[in-house]
Amino acid sequence: MAGPYHAGSLAVQERVGVRELAEHVGRSIGTGIRDVAAAFLELQPHLVVGAADGAGRLWASLLTGAPGFVRATGPDRIAVAGGLPAGDPLGEALAKDGTRVGTLALDPRTRRRMRLNGTLAVTPGGFAVEAEQVFANCPKYLQKRQPLDLVAEGAGVVRRGDALTPGQERAVRGADTFFVATTAEADGVDASHRGGFPGFVEVLSPVELAWPDYAGNAMFLTLGNLAADPRAGLLFPDWESGAVLQLSGRADTEFGADGERRVRFRVESVVESLHPGRLRWSTPEYSPANPAPGAHRGRTTR
Repeated sequence: MAGPYHAGSLAVQERVGVRELAEHVGRSIGTGIRDVAAAFLELQPHLVVGAADGAGRLWASLLTGAPGFVRATGPDRIAVAGGLPAGDPLGEALAKDGTRVGTLALDPRTRRRMRLNGTLAVTPGGFAVEAEQVFANCPKYLQKRQPLDLVAEGAGVVRRGDALTPGQERAVRGADTFFVATTAEADGVDASHRGGFPGFVEVLSPVELAWPDYAGNAMFLTLGNLAADPRAGLLFPDWESGAVLQLSGRADTEFGADGERRVRFRVESVVESLHPGRLRWSTPEYSPANPAPGAHRGRTTR
C-alpha cells in the first residue's frame, strides 16, 4: 500500500496520468467518522453493503431501515440494526465475524454519499463495522429523488439464475443508477456508485454488460480493485417499485487510446427480489453532470 492505495489503483492512476492528483485527493481518506458524517448516517434509510459470499462470489446488497438503523457508535465504528432480507446472497456473510465489507450510504434527496470500508463484527440484533477507510464523494451522476412510502408486502426472492431474462435485460437498460462491489483481497472490499442517463449500461448479451467509466475523483478504487481481482457484484435498484436485481460475476476494464474507459462485466449469478418492507422513491431529477447517452467522456474516474 502507498497511502490509501494498493498496487492496482496505483497502476491505473499511472496509466491515466493522474497520480499526483490522486495523491492529493487520497488525503481525504481516513479511519475517523466526523460529526457531520455521523449525523448524515443517522438520516439514511438505506445502506449498500458489498462482500463475498461463502463461495467467494462478490455481491452488493441493500439494507433498509428507519433512519437511525445505521449510526456511528465510536470514532471509527458504525452499528447497523437488523439484517438483510431472507434469501439475500450475503445473508450468511453478514452474520460472520471478520467478514470484510464495503459500505455506501447514499442520500438521493441531497445527492450526498459516504463510503466506509472495514471489518464486520456480529452484534445482538445486527452487526458493526470497524472502519479502515472513511470518505465522502462528490455528487456527480447522482439522480435526485424523494422517498414515497414503505411497502409492507413482497414476494422475497422471485428468481435465481446464471443469465439475465428478457425482463431483467430491460431493467438494466432502463437503469440510471447501479452499485458495484469490488475487492483487492487483503486490502478489503469497496462499494461504489455508478450513474447516468438510462441506457448508459449496455446489455451485450444475457451474460455480458458494459458501461463507460465517467470522469470522477481520480482515486480509481473500483478500477484498481478490478486490476487486482476481477470479481465484482452489481446491484440495480428499481427505485419506483423497490425491486432489486443483484448480479455476481467478473469484470475487466478496456482502455481506449483517447483516454476513454469501458468496463465489461460477465454475469455468473443472478438474484431478483421484491422484498417486504422495501422503500419506494419518486421519479428522478437527473444529475446535470450526466453525459449525453452514448458519450464516453473523461480521463479520471471514481
